[in-house]
Amino acid sequence: MQIFDGKLVAETRRQAIKSRVDEFKRKNGRAPGLAVILVGEDPASQVYVGNKIKACEQVGLTSFEHRLPADTNMAQLKAVIQTLNDNVTVDGILLQLPLPKQLKADEAINWISPSKDADCLTTENLGRLWSGRPLTIPCTPWGVMVILEHYGIDVVGMNSVVVGRSNIVGKPMAHLLVQANATVTVCHSKTRDLSAHTKTADLVVVAAGQPEFLGRGDFKKDAIVIDVGMHRKATSGGKAKLCGDVRLKEIEDTVKAATPVPGGVGPMTITMLLENTLRLAEARSLR
Repeated sequence: MQIFDGKLVAETRRQAIKSRVDEFKRKNGRAPGLAVILVGEDPASQVYVGNKIKACEQVGLTSFEHRLPADTNMAQLKAVIQTLNDNVTVDGILLQLPLPKQLKADEAINWISPSKDADCLTTENLGRLWSGRPLTIPCTPWGVMVILEHYGIDVVGMNSVVVGRSNIVGKPMAHLLVQANATVTVCHSKTRDLSAHTKTADLVVVAAGQPEFLGRGDFKKDAIVIDVGMHRKATSGGKAKLCGDVRLKEIEDTVKAATPVPGGVGPMTITMLLENTLRLAEARSLR
């Protein structure tokens, strides 16, 4: 089994992004800016935000971090987003999910100006994506496509299955594969006999949101398996380990290639966030 190394692909892509950021600075006298909003004290979200800030520093983006208390209400969150919409040095805005339960994520996301939507989650930008005129591209699915491209995987005509139908990963993943001329089946929690679909696929992208959900017997020989899951699972020693949606060790003697967890799709998600921010900054500079 070949391991598709997301860290390696991310590093290669970030070097190219850094060169473009340097050119943007030369032309515009400033670096592109990404603002990240974190509401509450969710430990995983704090780690993710920290990694995003470090990644911005690596490629030369300016980062703006806004940490809000867990009891923030909708009006307070809206005021912060509107301030960032009006800030000319902010090119991309990311609202870290999940939000505390008193906040409505769908409503809050659409307060972000589409021209600053670095995660491609606003209704307008999703509509642009579906119509083939994207302003930004959802980061995780885009990262998967870049990994496949890096390793020379031609998906044209490939029998592909996407497990999951979220707006963040599953639906846009299926769309990007269709745009690349793959033949795509979308499976989800209501799918009957899931393994009957995954076992016939040349490419399976697993975004089920369930730790170690699929394994031996769920994939055909020489399939390519992309694991989008990221979970913390307790071990017998009491320490938590990271795992994905796939039991990778069970399939390493049968499938053609797979992404590990950690070190697979995760680094690419942050990398494509950086690229989306740069694209938004470049678009604004041309107006």
